[in-house]
Amino acid sequence: MTVAEAKLLSPARQLELVASDVARSAARFVRSQHGHATQTNTKSSPTDVVTQTDLESERFIRNELLLRCPGSTIQGEEFDDEIGTTGTGWIVDPIDGTVNFLYGLPVVSVSIAATIDDRIVAGAVVDVVGGEIFSAAQGEGARSNGVPIQSVGPDSLDQALVATGFAYDADARALEAEVVGRVLPACRDIRCMGSAALNLCWVACGRVDGFFERHIKTYDYAAGALIAAEAGATVELPHDNASDLTIATSSQVFDELRQIVG
Repeated sequence: MTVAEAKLLSPARQLELVASDVARSAARFVRSQHGHATQTNTKSSPTDVVTQTDLESERFIRNELLLRCPGSTIQGEEFDDEIGTTGTGWIVDPIDGTVNFLYGLPVVSVSIAATIDDRIVAGAVVDVVGGEIFSAAQGEGARSNGVPIQSVGPDSLDQALVATGFAYDADARALEAEVVGRVLPACRDIRCMGSAALNLCWVACGRVDGFFERHIKTYDYAAGALIAAEAGATVELPHDNASDLTIATSSQVFDELRQIVG
C-alpha cells in the first residue's frame, strides 16, 4: 500500500496499520529471544515474571509508535504511562504470555491497541512463534493476515471448545477452579494456553468458541477484545460487570456460558 493510498483510509484503519507494523517488528525481536529468556523481576506475585525481553520489547514499541505518531499517549505493561499532547493513544503489551515465553512454549503474542480520545478504535495482535497477525478497526471488521475473519461457533455450549486463564494470586485461583469445575462438564472441553490476547483472537477466527478470564489488565485484552467484537463475537469486559470478568464467545453460546461463569 502506498502512502497516498493509506491517507485515503479512515483514521482507525490508519492506526490499525501502524499497530500491525510495529507489533510485527516487535514480534520478530521477541521471536529471536524465544527459548533463552532471562528473568529480571517479578510483579504481583513470585509467579508473575518479567523478562529482559519484556522490557526491551516495550522500549522498542514505544519508540516506534512515537516516531510514527508523535505526541501520542502510551500506556504499557512494564513502564509508567507516557502522557502525550494529541488525542491519539496506545495500549501496549510487549509480551502477552511471558510465562510461556520463559519456558519456551509457543503461545506468546505482542498486543497493541490504538485509541482516539480514550476510545479504542484499532488493534493488532501478533502470534510471536506462528507469525499470524490479527488486526481490526472499529466498524471496519477484523482480519487475519489481512483476510477478513468471522467468529463462528456451535449452537450450544456442550459442543463448544472454551479457553480460559488463571490469576497469579492463589486465593483467586481457588475460586477460578470452582468456576472451571462448573464449566468443564457443560462444554466440549477447556483449554488454558496462557495468552489472553491470542485467546480473544482465536474466538474471532473460530479457533475456539469462547474465552473467559478474570483479573486481567487492559493491556491484556484491549486489542484482542476489539478484534473479537469486530469479527462478530459477543464480548463483555471488566467495566461492564462487577466481577472483573473478560468474556468473549461466538454469539450462539454467550448466554449459556455467561450464566455458568457467574
